[in-house]
Amino acid sequence: MQIYWTKINKIIDETPEVKTYVLDCPEDFTWEEGSHTHFALEGFNAGDKPDRSLIRHMSISTLPHENSIGITTRIREQCSKFKMILRNLEVGNEVAIFKTHSNVPLTREGKNVYLLSSGVGLATFRPLVLEYFERADNVNQIHSLNIDSSKDFLFTNIFESAPDKKFTSQFVDNRKDYYEEVKNLAADKDGLFYVVGSDEFLVQNIEVLREQGINPEQIMLDKHEQELPEFLSRM
Repeated sequence: MQIYWTKINKIIDETPEVKTYVLDCPEDFTWEEGSHTHFALEGFNAGDKPDRSLIRHMSISTLPHENSIGITTRIREQCSKFKMILRNLEVGNEVAIFKTHSNVPLTREGKNVYLLSSGVGLATFRPLVLEYFERADNVNQIHSLNIDSSKDFLFTNIFESAPDKKFTSQFVDNRKDYYEEVKNLAADKDGLFYVVGSDEFLVQNIEVLREQGINPEQIMLDKHEQELPEFLSRM
């Protein structure tokens, strides 16, 4: 397993609680849209065993052509040891990335694609939307629906409806409106539904989609293949 140590190049305050850590791109480090990586802080591999409290599974919110690795995360006032250390890091500090993989690349089957996310889960979808804007081949159209109760919506410069590009974007701040909209979107019985958020959020979305007649193979989750049955075989 190759561990890439790299420096923080920039820290962007996206909202009062959300930051993007922009990392220098190691020379031979590659990834595709929808990728996640293991993001680790200094000292995580100092002992006999890796210190798991210093490692997190994070989505990469940028594409390779942007020449930097973006890690976007929410850091609340009350937070874990990991987030507390992260909050105090500065430009020039080193972090590690390893085990990078994409569970949710953009599917090009000539269908409508629906991106369903909660809060900072939108970071996973940012590269998919940029990839679609660059090359829309075999994607009919994309609709993004994001729920964020903080009302500090992310990446609004990218997640902005663009009818000429067959892209629509919607933000809601409450569950009732969100799930009503999911039901409306599920009227497309041939669509592909990507879902990113907490495990509880995934389960609730899958239940709503399955009740509306959407098949498990139409639902894309940011989970390893062996984890999918646990979520998709509930109904």
